[in-house]
Amino acid sequence: MHSVAVLAFEGISPFHLSVPSLVFGRVGAGRAPGRAYDVRVCAEQPGTLGTPAGFDIHVGHGLSAFETADTIVIPSWIRGAGISPELRTALCGAHARGARIVGLCLGAWAIAASGLADGREITTHWHSADELARAYPAIRVRADALWSDLGDIITSAGVAAALDCCLHLVRHDLGSRAATDLARALVTAPHRSGSQAQYIPVAVPDAADDDPVEHAMVWARTHLGDPIDLDRWAGVALMSRRTFTRRFRDRTGTSPQQWLLSQRADRARLLLETTDDTMDRIAAETGFGTAVSLRHHFHRILGTSPAAHRALFRRAAVA
Repeated sequence: MHSVAVLAFEGISPFHLSVPSLVFGRVGAGRAPGRAYDVRVCAEQPGTLGTPAGFDIHVGHGLSAFETADTIVIPSWIRGAGISPELRTALCGAHARGARIVGLCLGAWAIAASGLADGREITTHWHSADELARAYPAIRVRADALWSDLGDIITSAGVAAALDCCLHLVRHDLGSRAATDLARALVTAPHRSGSQAQYIPVAVPDAADDDPVEHAMVWARTHLGDPIDLDRWAGVALMSRRTFTRRFRDRTGTSPQQWLLSQRADRARLLLETTDDTMDRIAAETGFGTAVSLRHHFHRILGTSPAAHRALFRRAAVA
C-alpha cells in the first residue's frame, strides 16, 4: 500500500487539509483488496491545532510519519513563512530516500524554504507567485499552470487546482480509469490535459459565457479519431484561423496543435489501460494514424512507450 503523510499545522485551512485526505483516502480502484493508499495526517507537534473555520482538529502523528511515507503532502502553508530546522531535516531526509514531495497551493512556500527546489520550477497560487519568486530567487515560480510535476517534487496552484493535482497523482499511480472513477464520484473534471513532467495550462472558461474556444475543445475531444484541420477547427468556433490560434493560446497557454496531441495521447493511454486493441487500432481511434506515430508522440508526451504503459497497468490489474 502506498503511504501518504499529510502535514497539518496551526492555522491550516480545513478545506486544504481535506483535499489530499479525500482523494487518496477514497481510492480503492479495484486493483487490489482494500485501499490503495494509507493516509496519515501528521504535525510537527502532535495534538490539538486551531483552524480559521471555528473548530480545532486533533493530530496524532508527528514528523516520524515522514520516515516511511512514499508521498508527503503539504496542503498550503503560511504565506511568507519559512520552515523550522526540524521540518527541513524531515523533508530533505524523506526526499533523499526517494519520497515524493507535494506542495498544494501555498505549500510551495514550504518546499521553497527547504531548498529542494533550488534551480528548478514550481507552481503556486497566482496571487502569491511574485512574492515567492522574490523571496527565493534561485527558483523559477510559475503562475500560469494548474500544477507542475518534476517527478520528485509536485506543486499546484490554489484551491480547486489541488484536486487536479491529486487526481493527476492517482492517475500516475493507478491509471486513468481509477482517476476517472474517483473524479466522477467527486463530481469534478477527471483530467484537464497534461501528464507527468509537463505543465497543465489554466483551462477554466469565463463564468456563464458561451465560450467558443471551449465549444471547439469539446468538439475536438469527440472527433479525436478524425483528421482535424486547423481551418475546420477554427470554423467550429466561428473564427478565422489566426484569431482562433490567438484566442486558444490565451485560453489554454498552449497552441491548438499541442493541446490536440495531448488529448490524443491521453485517449490512447485510457485505451491501452482498458482494452486489448492493437496499436494500429488505437492509433486510428486516437487520430495518430499509424502505430509509429502513436509510439513517437506517446513517448514524447508521457515519457514511456505504449507497450510499456500497457504492461505496467496490466501487471497492476492482477496484483
